[in-house]
Amino acid sequence: MRTHTIIDSPLGGLTVVAEDNALTGLYFERHRGRPAAEALGTRSDERFEETRRQLGQYFTGERRGFDLPLAPAGDAFQRRVWELLRQIPYGQTRSYGDLARQLGDPSLAQAVGAANGRNPLCVLIPCHRVIGADGKLVGYAGGLDRKRRLLDLEQPAGDTADRLF
Repeated sequence: MRTHTIIDSPLGGLTVVAEDNALTGLYFERHRGRPAAEALGTRSDERFEETRRQLGQYFTGERRGFDLPLAPAGDAFQRRVWELLRQIPYGQTRSYGDLARQLGDPSLAQAVGAANGRNPLCVLIPCHRVIGADGKLVGYAGGLDRKRRLLDLEQPAGDTADRLF
């Protein structure tokens, strides 16, 4: 059974979707590619306590990774890219080309970008850590302002959690 809730964050409400005890979606308000409301399932605030707790810790700078059951729906290539995203360390970035090279084919950079853009679990699978080859912020389904704020949060210097507010 698919259920969802909305979790408040410094970046606005996050719609979190779960099915069969695993998270299948996390979307910002006005998220590009966000599923239609009827595809989110029934609203239930009861099954998401641990997700709420871990996201809260992340946004206050207390957590650098997530220990939640994830089940993103995608094809084999997308799942390979999403697994590479999960391996990008907190506070670091990679380019689409870097990820394509990790997959063994530098010509896959555009396909990596497309898979990155279809990541259904933003923040939890850190697609915000992927930038253009020239170091510029490009493409983020939640908006480039949110991408910048997430990257700022993850910078090691000083108390960066304050920058989100």
